[in-house]
Amino acid sequence: MSKKALLALCLAIALPLVSYLLVKHFSDEAVVMPRRFYEDSIITKVTDGKETSDTLWHQVKNISLTNQLGKTITLGQLRGKIIVADFFFTHCGSICPVLTRNMKKMQDAVKRQDNIKYADTSFVQFLSFSVDPERDSVPVLKKYADKYVINHDSWWLLTGPKKTIYDFAFEELKVDKYNDETIDSNFVHTSRFVLIDKDGVVRGYYNGLDDASLSKLGSDMVLLMLEKDKKKKSALFTEIAAIWPIFIIATLAVFLFLFINRKPKFR
Repeated sequence: MSKKALLALCLAIALPLVSYLLVKHFSDEAVVMPRRFYEDSIITKVTDGKETSDTLWHQVKNISLTNQLGKTITLGQLRGKIIVADFFFTHCGSICPVLTRNMKKMQDAVKRQDNIKYADTSFVQFLSFSVDPERDSVPVLKKYADKYVINHDSWWLLTGPKKTIYDFAFEELKVDKYNDETIDSNFVHTSRFVLIDKDGVVRGYYNGLDDASLSKLGSDMVLLMLEKDKKKKSALFTEIAAIWPIFIIATLAVFLFLFINRKPKFR
């Protein structure tokens, strides 16, 4: 086999692999994913003498509440979906109607993307927790939802024990942090939307009254939708692994062809 033929063969084998690695490296570096909030612990492992650390991020508690259709739901059943949450009460005359209208715009935008089947119905679930659950009964929530033409499947208005809702707001979502508003612990009244990822980890806080902040929320929702599960192999890697035997056979065939058609040496 001539040196030129051998060089061409090496390039043919190496070029696809190198191209894949370069694209993967620069694509990973180019996108800044929404940060994670609230560490639970850091695990240190020693493998072959090398020490590595892995952060365990806090996952929100699996609470049980009732939605506007009278159905009992748990947050645990939403694992695998992105959650956008806010806090409101139906007789609010200040920021709540604006928050609801802005959440409705986001729900409508997601509905237009329903052709992307990342989940059973859509990749995001909207949750609005009533901070006045004594007055916001199921019929009251249903009437409010119908007023704003809310999709009952992908947006739940939730009521239940006040302590459960308030503990979730302050201890799990920590709405009083990363917030320039003063929030009364006796009445959760905030303009913040909270973004939670598919594992139940808080990934961002956004001003539900500000268009720029809402635009950032929309972008971050898409990023989380596309975020890879570290426990699963990438689809591209799986495809490459599937065709690897064919690649080997093709390479051997090229070697065999070059061997058969090599030029004889003349003495």
